[in-house]
Amino acid sequence: MILIDRFLSDEQDPKAVEKVLGKLNDMLTTNEELIYLAVQKKPAVNLLPDCIAVSNKRIFYCEPANFGITMNFKDISWKTIKEVSFKEELFGSKFICVPQHGENIITEYIPKVQARKLYQAAYEQLESFREQQQLAEQADRRAQQQGTVSNLQAGTEDIPFIDITPSDSPAKDAVSFVTEIPSVAAVPPAPIEEPEDETTLKLRKLKTLYDKQLITQEEYEAKKADILDSF
Repeated sequence: MILIDRFLSDEQDPKAVEKVLGKLNDMLTTNEELIYLAVQKKPAVNLLPDCIAVSNKRIFYCEPANFGITMNFKDISWKTIKEVSFKEELFGSKFICVPQHGENIITEYIPKVQARKLYQAAYEQLESFREQQQLAEQADRRAQQQGTVSNLQAGTEDIPFIDITPSDSPAKDAVSFVTEIPSVAAVPPAPIEEPEDETTLKLRKLKTLYDKQLITQEEYEAKKADILDSF
């Protein structure tokens, strides 16, 4: 069961959060965890707000239907997302998800604080997915290169030595011929890139958020100190 209190830290609508979490709890897969949930806040009537939830595997879009009796859910996995962003406006912010294919998904009237944290959570998960994907691709390339070297080395084995002695010449005048074996240059395996440790990765992501002016210098320094203290 998902605890509701951790998703009410930024003045999210408690009724909307409770309703959405009740549905999402049955939709999460093995080892999937919700990280952040933002609730739309319209400037006039906000009876049926949309919600956006970020997990470590995907983004959920939750839209009430039939006057709030039912709810429509749409999820997008990280491998199909190109980028995420947000734009602050007079009434809240727009959260923008750019898929690899198709039109952008734009949700308006997200409170500014929630939009910033929603973007931060989504950005970190997207970057984490890409890093894992790169490591997997590097491992595949190393395996393919090692397989190529093994095949080349195996091809040089069991090449016979040929000794040809003309039948009309004495044994002492025998002429031996040796076939020339072309040299095979071994293909060195690609250097193994060691992944960054967790502390370095957190500091780099924190600096990226600061450079994009998504957090203030005070927030940056405070978070940086927390990360270094936990090292």
